[in-house]
Amino acid sequence: MRVAVIRRTVLTASAVSLALSVTACGAGAQGDGGDAGKEGKGGSAPGKAAVKALSAAELGERVVAQGDVKGHQVEKPGKDDVFAPGSVSAGKAACEPVAQVLSSLPEGKPVSRVQRLVVHKPAEAEKGMPSTDKLAGMTEKEAGDAALDSLDITKTMTSLWSYDGDGAARALAALRKAGKACAGGFTMTADGEKQQVTKVTEEKLSAGQEAVAWTVGTKQGGSAADTKVVVFRQGATLAGFSSFNIAAISRGEKFGQPTAVIEAQEAKLR
Repeated sequence: MRVAVIRRTVLTASAVSLALSVTACGAGAQGDGGDAGKEGKGGSAPGKAAVKALSAAELGERVVAQGDVKGHQVEKPGKDDVFAPGSVSAGKAACEPVAQVLSSLPEGKPVSRVQRLVVHKPAEAEKGMPSTDKLAGMTEKEAGDAALDSLDITKTMTSLWSYDGDGAARALAALRKAGKACAGGFTMTADGEKQQVTKVTEEKLSAGQEAVAWTVGTKQGGSAADTKVVVFRQGATLAGFSSFNIAAISRGEKFGQPTAVIEAQEAKLR
């Protein structure tokens, strides 16, 4: 399940529908894109290469790992969790940076990158979907709530991108500018599928030397979702986070920034 755009929401909605269908039947019966390595020259201007990008190996040592975030599972993302470079585009050129980081892709051309998928499941979600027998003894509302409780899972794609020279600072500046210019929304395409970004709402967050944080709303085929997007800079490296909660999406509820993941990653980049 990709941690970025609304396709994952459609998949989630399908999962919830399937769960509720099972509930109804029972009642009637009585996630490498993980370490991508080098990408380019870092996008730094001539004469500004004094600051060197970290290598893919160095990023691998600094990215959050299992055990760094209490109560969270950390793993390398599978190929179905990530978008390939060039597979995401925005209808407005000015909004391209937002479309990229929403999809856990970098702004500009970092020299190296690495990604980890961080998953948090509270106790109710850890229990999983109730058995058919248990569901059969519940009311429709109780069964629906139980199904959604089992999907109360927050997934955060965590990315590190390192640039030569002032590439990281310039990339973050481009993101900040794009967030303001595209606050009212725009269209984007991911793997050939069009969707609407309905809002880019700025949030307050302090991390690294400087940071941007948004709630990005998306809509496709009647399904709507919010994604929390954060990018902060530490030296020549950007840390990006694209996070969503399956149950919150299905219920239309608000959810917070993945602060535990952000703080753990910030600590490893200092």
